[in-house]
Amino acid sequence: MPDSEEKRSDPAQPRFDWLADLALITDAAREAGKVALAYFGQSPEVWWKNEGRSPVSAADYAANRVLEEILRHARPHYGWLSEETDDDPARLSCDTLFVIDPIDGTRAFLAGKDTWCVSVAVVHKGKPVAGILVAPSLGEEFTAAIDEPARRNGQDIAVSTVGIEDSIKIASAQDMVATFSPILRPRIERVDHIPSLAYRLALVADGRIDATLVKKSSHDWDLAAADLILARAGGSITDLEGQSLVYNRQDVTHPVLCAASADILPALLKNISRIPRS
Repeated sequence: MPDSEEKRSDPAQPRFDWLADLALITDAAREAGKVALAYFGQSPEVWWKNEGRSPVSAADYAANRVLEEILRHARPHYGWLSEETDDDPARLSCDTLFVIDPIDGTRAFLAGKDTWCVSVAVVHKGKPVAGILVAPSLGEEFTAAIDEPARRNGQDIAVSTVGIEDSIKIASAQDMVATFSPILRPRIERVDHIPSLAYRLALVADGRIDATLVKKSSHDWDLAAADLILARAGGSITDLEGQSLVYNRQDVTHPVLCAASADILPALLKNISRIPRS
């Protein structure tokens, strides 16, 4: 038997089927979305974490439990990183892991606003390879896998074709819009706050907004699934030096980020002048 065939048939060689993983996380995210939706508008119990800065509700925990039960049972050898699970440093030794936000946009969820979603990604060697966002209250699902198009509700999506000389719809806080150069600033149409960061990035992927600036200290679980969906739709999210994000590091927070179509992102980065680079 030729060497190449021996390698292909070697059971010790890892085999990855990211489409199978996408199907798995899609089913799991849908189930978690159903659980969360049952709490929506029902005033679930709320606790405060991060020294009282961030709310977490009974809905977050219930959705997280569903995701854990389904995903860890199906892929016990994968690592795990979730906003609502105590971090286990063992994930750092895993090439492949699930990165989870049971409810991205908890504040919106608790306020009865529809802009929240379940975010689930499979990350392999620091990069997302399958991702799903389920927004049950909006009836929307965004999916992507490596070498597959980004889709919303099964239909291919793509970033906007706006050019840097055009009017640009940017989702960002007013103080961050002010950091763009005076040349670009008059062409910026600021979009009102979108509470879920993952959903905001999905809107960039879907071409409904052109770009977004992300304040520092976002986390892997906010970004991983949406990062892949955006990339497969023709966009990118980077730090202000244009560097792509790496996931499953010891520190899972990120600096200020910018997301847009791959065509205009470099020009946007050049026109951001007054935000600290770290």
